[in-house]
Amino acid sequence: MRGVGARPENVVEAFLHHLTVERGSAANTLRSYATDLRRYLEHLKKAGIDDLAAVREADVTGFVAALRSGAAPLAASSAARALAAVRGLHRFAVRDGLVADDVAREVTPPALPVRLPKALSVDQVDQLLAGCIGDDPGPLRDRALLELLYSTGARISEAVGIDLDDLDVDGRTVLLHGKGGKQRIVPVGRPALAAVEAYGVRARPELAGRGRGTPALLLNARGDRLSRQSAWHALQRAAEGAGLATEVSPHTLRHCFATHLLAGGADVRVVQELLGHASVTTTQVYTHVTVDTLREVYATSHPRALG
Repeated sequence: MRGVGARPENVVEAFLHHLTVERGSAANTLRSYATDLRRYLEHLKKAGIDDLAAVREADVTGFVAALRSGAAPLAASSAARALAAVRGLHRFAVRDGLVADDVAREVTPPALPVRLPKALSVDQVDQLLAGCIGDDPGPLRDRALLELLYSTGARISEAVGIDLDDLDVDGRTVLLHGKGGKQRIVPVGRPALAAVEAYGVRARPELAGRGRGTPALLLNARGDRLSRQSAWHALQRAAEGAGLATEVSPHTLRHCFATHLLAGGADVRVVQELLGHASVTTTQVYTHVTVDTLREVYATSHPRALG
């Protein structure tokens, strides 16, 4: 099978045609694959390889290494994307009988840098919550929303999905509806319950009167369920009102919830359950944040930390 229909440029052309016609891949995906595979063809040409059947695993590994070095090295994420294109090419070549072995299958992508979630300090969270200023329905609802996000670690989609019956005021818990239809019961702190009560008594009836009736706890100005986008805008308004210089995102208070719990001594598996993570590995990224905080405290507090 060596050399028969396995010229690299021919296989790349056939593979891109397959992605376009049979897979219906998006234009951006096709452009990215074409760029990455053009780099791969250049790499093979420099290595004197003019038959895809002659490629070995070391050649693919060398391609990834070349992407990460040189005058203009690619980021790990870009190199990983290029490797995905190459893997797809070799799978396609094996499937079509152009080569016997998938030599790219076992090549591992470069390790991506751990992107630590940004968490506010406890004082900054207090400052953010205080940014919901006013006794009108909007600010009262926004304060209830933000207090719930920080108190429960809920995703914004979960917070706006809370119905009146999901909140157990006496038991101080809330039923959250997570991804994939999964549900979990999470404790709610007293400040959050107080903010929800203030909203429920002084704001929700007015908002509900503008709509056609909904079981949703958090309502928009028309009396309908608050959307995720509106909830995000509420977070932005609070940050502006609080004069916070740091950037806040839809997940900011969820990050703070996890980080502050772990910093306070909570077990990572308990935090995993509270966040609704399927794997503890997902939760462990927050332990890196806590370790960084401990390291800073150690460096500034221990008499021999810098000696």
